[in-house]
Amino acid sequence: MNFTMLIYETDAGLARRTEPDAQKREAYWAAWPLYVQALHEAGVFVAGAGLQPPETATTVTLGDQRRVQDGPYADTKEQLGGYFVINVPDLDTALEWAARIPAAPGSAIEVRPNLERPDGGGCAVEAEAARHAT
Repeated sequence: MNFTMLIYETDAGLARRTEPDAQKREAYWAAWPLYVQALHEAGVFVAGAGLQPPETATTVTLGDQRRVQDGPYADTKEQLGGYFVINVPDLDTALEWAARIPAAPGSAIEVRPNLERPDGGGCAVEAEAARHAT
């Protein structure tokens, strides 16, 4: 089953990406390739990406009229910094991988099962995309 791990970081956590002190900045970045390597070696990696800072976001609100605004959707203390999609047997295993994410202290990792088709045929979005690709 696929699970998505959403990585929410505080402003301080996001600032580690561009920390002026090279040693601290490199320490932050050094942990991520090791984590990704572990996901690959375990055979659970599906997808993942770090995201640019929240100030680079643009939000589209759907309704009778499309509304576009600069910035992230939610104005909160934590911002979405990245995500991983993993394929593991159960929530407990997904939570174990989430606990190993090398995000900054104070970060929160939200773990959600990916949406699957009601007939059990896999990911609803991937199946629909594949149907239209042929």
